[in-house]
Amino acid sequence: MREMYFVEAINEAMIEEMRRDPAVFILGEDIRYGHGGGIFGATKGMLEEFGEERVIDTPLSELAISGSAAGAAYMGMRPIAEIMFADFMSICHDLIVNGASKFRWASDGKAGCPVVYRAAFGAGVGATLHHSQSPEAWLMNAPGLTIVMPSTPYDAKGLLKSAIRYDDPVIFLEHKLLYRRLKGEVPEEEYLIPIRKADVKRAGTDVTVGATGAMVHQALEAAKILEEREGLSLEVVDPRTLLPLDEDTILDSVRKTGRVVIVHEAPVTGGFGAEVAAVIAEKAIEYLNGPILRVGAPWCSVPANRNLERDFYLPTAEKIIQAVKDVIRYGGEL
Repeated sequence: MREMYFVEAINEAMIEEMRRDPAVFILGEDIRYGHGGGIFGATKGMLEEFGEERVIDTPLSELAISGSAAGAAYMGMRPIAEIMFADFMSICHDLIVNGASKFRWASDGKAGCPVVYRAAFGAGVGATLHHSQSPEAWLMNAPGLTIVMPSTPYDAKGLLKSAIRYDDPVIFLEHKLLYRRLKGEVPEEEYLIPIRKADVKRAGTDVTVGATGAMVHQALEAAKILEEREGLSLEVVDPRTLLPLDEDTILDSVRKTGRVVIVHEAPVTGGFGAEVAAVIAEKAIEYLNGPILRVGAPWCSVPANRNLERDFYLPTAEKIIQAVKDVIRYGGEL
């Protein structure tokens, strides 16, 4: 099977969907040219194939992008709205949370708002405090939204194609660290990955590690190290869709291992991991042999200093390893 970069999978998914459905178009800041298809290269080649009417450069206004996309979706189009940095979804929060997400209810279920808000997020590239955040928790409490966070090129392409065909608004979060640092196998033939379906990235028996985005790869590294050093078997579960959550896959894993560590890049306080922990506590607490531990960023902004960003702020394989050892130790088994 061929290999491609994460951002190439994103690009191919959009091109295929625009070829398939003339109602699909894309709008955003600097997407026509930039550095060969936007600043990340995600829209490379799209202007040449689809023209200016379907590849629309916008002013530097996330509010204009999000509102125009929602309006087009109301009128029967299927827009892909690129928000260059997910940090600035705070600017268009009202239009997404009080507009797009509520259209299904406002229309008495007769119509949806089929828009995809794509946004690059995450730390690790030295983009500092205003361009490096993980904002998924800001949007988790908005009924009507679907939030997707792929961790591999395969997942990115299959989930984005499904998101574009979805009849309600989708927040599609792409970790910028993965764009051109991660390659993976992607089939040439068409495939879709269903929304709300988690994936077990590595099977194991001793501890469940639930991880999102780029943290999936830190969890897999931790699993490899612990197997070699300690003979421990970690099961790594990637939710892929954060909202709505595939509870069954997570709970099945927890019932098997009896121990849980949840990893996400955003600050631990109020983060996505708290929701997962609550679901496990409510529905599988009798299977637990220790506390539910979370690994995430500290309660601060992303540091400008690259060493602090790497060693202090970001969750790492070693931090996950320590949490795994702690959850086993609490059960009196280490």
